[in-house]
Amino acid sequence: MVVTLKDVARASGVHTSTVSRAFSASHLVNPETRIRVLAVANELGYRPNRAARALSTRRTGNLGVIVADIANPFFPPLIKAAQDQARARDHHVFIADTDERIDVEEEAVRSMVGQVDGLILVSPRLSDRRIRELADEVPLVVVNRRLRRLPCVLMDVGEGIRLVVGRLADLGHREIATVLGPPASWTGRAAVRAAEETAREHGVRTYRVGPHQPTEEGGAAAFDAVLDLGVTAVLAHNDLMALGLLRAARERGVAVPERLSVVGTDDTLTARHTRPALTTVAMPVEAAGRAAVDLLLRGADPEVVTLGTRPVERDSTGPAPRG
Repeated sequence: MVVTLKDVARASGVHTSTVSRAFSASHLVNPETRIRVLAVANELGYRPNRAARALSTRRTGNLGVIVADIANPFFPPLIKAAQDQARARDHHVFIADTDERIDVEEEAVRSMVGQVDGLILVSPRLSDRRIRELADEVPLVVVNRRLRRLPCVLMDVGEGIRLVVGRLADLGHREIATVLGPPASWTGRAAVRAAEETAREHGVRTYRVGPHQPTEEGGAAAFDAVLDLGVTAVLAHNDLMALGLLRAARERGVAVPERLSVVGTDDTLTARHTRPALTTVAMPVEAAGRAAVDLLLRGADPEVVTLGTRPVERDSTGPAPRG
């Protein structure tokens, strides 16, 4: 037999409206009462009817998460953390991958409007103006992009990059290249700005290479230009590009870090297990995923959550070569 709302209410000793609020508006229910109701519901095997709830409350219980490239190992931990946080708040998550394409990103937003209670845009490539227009149609939280009047979760990549560049200067590096990723990447622009400002403070010269695709192939494609500059260290837009630089260095017989130090950004799982292990900037992706869900469900005034980053020094960096 199907367990109903009334069955749970009868067994819990509360009114059916209290049971309904325990699932759809828990903040309106005494915490002890909610715990008792949920325990009884679980014991009886009750499952709320989301379709009926959506009709009565105009809430779907669904959230959308749209990422730039799900194949990039930076994104899955963030998605999983957001999904876990949403599940703990009795919501489900729809996921879309834009493959770094602006037209696909807008299409993904359009397809989810009406099916979700809000969207999380992670590293979006749409223009600021277009994102604000879409925010008029559906609640939005933006991750890795700062937009006025919209809730945002930022990972302060500049904090980690400044420490990395300072460390490279201490190791004797006086010329550094930065390999650029997508021009629309807010994180990429913040990282380059931080690298160049810190380099100037230490008397280090910087060069820009790119932009290139934020993939391993994109990093490999940038290697010859990096080598031609004669720099002793290179900062990649992300770990994937850094892995491409390491691969190209092996193929050309360029020793890392004896001839060229290589730094990534993200601290993905792959970065820890490549050879040499990659020096990088650790990004708090799980915390960002959880914070984005909390901001979206809170629905408060636009708020900016800023999370710190830190350098992780491994074997791909070392002292600048002499001579």
